[in-house]
Amino acid sequence: MNVPAQYPFQGSTAKEIAESIERAVTSGELPPDALLPPVRNLAAQLGVAPNTAAAAYRALRDRGIVTTDGRRGTRVRPRPSVAPRAEPGSVVSPDARDLADGNPAADLLPDLRAALTATARAHQRAKRYGVPVVSAGLAERGRESLAAEGVPAGDLTVASGTLDAIERVLQAHLRPGDAVAVEDPGYANLLDLVAALGLRALPVPIDEAGPLPDALRTAVRRGARALVVTPRAQNPTGAAVSAERSVELRALLRTAGLLLIEDDHAAGIAGAPLHSLAGSCEHWAYARSLSKAYGPDLRIALVAGDPTTVSRVEGRLRLGHGWVSHLLQDTAAALLADPAAAAAVARAEQAYAKRRAALVAALRERGVSAYGRSGLNVWVPVRDETATVTALLAAGWAVSPGARFRLASPPGIRITVSELAPDEIGPLADAVRDALRAPTRTGA
Repeated sequence: MNVPAQYPFQGSTAKEIAESIERAVTSGELPPDALLPPVRNLAAQLGVAPNTAAAAYRALRDRGIVTTDGRRGTRVRPRPSVAPRAEPGSVVSPDARDLADGNPAADLLPDLRAALTATARAHQRAKRYGVPVVSAGLAERGRESLAAEGVPAGDLTVASGTLDAIERVLQAHLRPGDAVAVEDPGYANLLDLVAALGLRALPVPIDEAGPLPDALRTAVRRGARALVVTPRAQNPTGAAVSAERSVELRALLRTAGLLLIEDDHAAGIAGAPLHSLAGSCEHWAYARSLSKAYGPDLRIALVAGDPTTVSRVEGRLRLGHGWVSHLLQDTAAALLADPAAAAAVARAEQAYAKRRAALVAALRERGVSAYGRSGLNVWVPVRDETATVTALLAAGWAVSPGARFRLASPPGIRITVSELAPDEIGPLADAVRDALRAPTRTGA
């Protein structure tokens, strides 16, 4: 998509030019994926030096607003950090079955009333300023939960979800311009976060067993200073780090000098055992979210890590909003201690595994490659994402195009299975097969 011909770029300094473009992106005048003029063309248009125009683009790139990619030129990112509007393609027709949103099934989440009631009784008065970062109840239950799956007994803190934890850990150790090794395909919000922090994403291809060791070695040689890895329920592919792969990766990490961040966002309902890499580096953090298993509005993630990392994260937290609500923390602790909630989480994990396996099997029976060892999603490689997504939407199925999850990996689509009914699996698999048989776009 080219910039509208009438768009008036403005400014005589790099700061003014960047701010002009940022305002246009925020307002929607420059839409996602809009192609901006080459540096020399922009400089000529505004009567400034090429270095000034290049500095403006560099500032926008560091803010996560544009991306520069060789022959593709400089474009507005598909999800720029300053645009508070729906993702491109996120509006689903009311006539379509929405398998694109990535949410857990509402009817499989635990009942929160008992935990909320217990917390309310314990909090007759609001907490005062100066409370500990981690509530005593969550610290106890959290350590038990982590120890049960072999996460090292490092220092413990808490964040408002795993993405919040990742942001805080990256900012605690890295500076703009540093490189971060990320899974490819990988979590779209993480890719956007890396860009918004002014960091460089280095893609690490994955298979069903996790990041490929040789690809990670390449990223290290290219200057990676950190690795963000999803040990299970990888989004969008459903990959899970295997026991064998974890041994390989641990051996590599011991000498690579990387900051390791593990994003265990689907703990409890992943449907795969945890083979954590935590503790294999000097600086590491393991983040376990409770949101997928207990409810997206429960914005709590346990964060274990080495003393330096946890200290830096907590220090920055205290300078900002101080602590994560103890009302939420104690509610989470009550849920972790509640047998009924644990039983509900176990039922959800079994249901997701059954739905995921059934769809993968149905697709493979129809000659369609599909992957999904764990989590809420199934990944289907395709030749043409736009054609496939469009054909499926015409057939009544809304799925996610893989472009928002990819850096250099081949095309694909993501199908969320969390609310998929048994009688929908066959028709959906037929529709995917038929969509893949449809002619691709000219030039695809």
